[in-house]
Amino acid sequence: MTNPAVPLENSLPDQPAERLAVSFARVLRGMGLSVPASATIHFGEALGQVGLTNRRAVYWAGRATLVHRFEDIAVFDGAFAMFWLQQKPQTVQVDGTPPPITLLLDSDEGEDDADEADREEEPPGDVQALRFSRVEILTEKDFAECTDKELAELTRLMSRLKFTTHTRRSRRQIPSKRSGERPDLRRTVRWALRYEGEPFRRAYTQSSTRPRRLVLLLDVSGSMEQYARALIRFVHAATVARGRVEAFTLGTRLTRITRQLSSRDPDAALRRVAPEVQDWAGGTRLGDGLRAFNDQWGVRGMARGSVVVLLSDGWERGDASELAEQMERLQRVTNELIWVNPLKATPGYEPLAAGMAAALPYVDRFVSGNSFRSLEHLAAILAGSNKGA
Repeated sequence: MTNPAVPLENSLPDQPAERLAVSFARVLRGMGLSVPASATIHFGEALGQVGLTNRRAVYWAGRATLVHRFEDIAVFDGAFAMFWLQQKPQTVQVDGTPPPITLLLDSDEGEDDADEADREEEPPGDVQALRFSRVEILTEKDFAECTDKELAELTRLMSRLKFTTHTRRSRRQIPSKRSGERPDLRRTVRWALRYEGEPFRRAYTQSSTRPRRLVLLLDVSGSMEQYARALIRFVHAATVARGRVEAFTLGTRLTRITRQLSSRDPDAALRRVAPEVQDWAGGTRLGDGLRAFNDQWGVRGMARGSVVVLLSDGWERGDASELAEQMERLQRVTNELIWVNPLKATPGYEPLAAGMAAALPYVDRFVSGNSFRSLEHLAAILAGSNKGA
């Protein structure tokens, strides 16, 4: 093992101790070590006590909870160096054991820029290749902490999300081949005339369906700037993936961006949106923006029977009572009203801000939206949104 007194300067990105404990235990199991669930739980609890910044503390927390045989120590040391320090390759060997085991880290970012001579040299002994996926870590990372490169990678992931277009019952009737549906008297009589008025054949109709509209309202105020740059990519992915989608931004004014987001190229779509949204990272007047939406678009038809999603942290600089009044108007005509708040995932968060507290009584679902994983959950909710159909 390398010097355990050195801090974890090259450790993995900040993640909850429990999730890192589970990931490390999965690596050990892949190398043949027996790591029961109880040991993983104890390791996670130990990490919560000692923290993640000191190599010595993390190492001995793992040794004490995950290793139960002397012959497993060498494998544990190699896995520790690979997982926690991201050193590769690592050779693990213990006196008196068979030839060494070489751990080769297979990342999901393509080949590393190693020297050709190093790649051509055959490692001695047994070789075990482990796959370390940055995508799994990135999907849990808070959008506010993502770099531009990570956001570009998340954009590719968002383009793969499934946005099912659900339907609503229409008043229009269509022919049905099944008996027991609503009788179609006109067609039945028309057919009877062919047989001297005898209704040998009977016709039926059934209700038709039409796609249910999805309306997305994205808060682009200053308090949402770090999240809006990722959430607008989600809005674009939803706009191009399903039919009957309308997209707006809310800040100091209401801006419709549906047409600008129609391009399947996310970069081209965002370039078209930029000049239209003049209040990006500006003030927050959610009440005024929702009143404009209700008066111009919402209650006149766009929001009727639709699923409306507001993506905002709920900070309101205007009159909170105005926001409550407009939320009540909107809730009366929608099929489902969903509020996505990135701050909801913060430990100990409570919706105490005046705007959020005023709007929450009229929200059907209140979900977080701070990471790709939370947006996956939101996409699943939208796929099943059919309340009152």
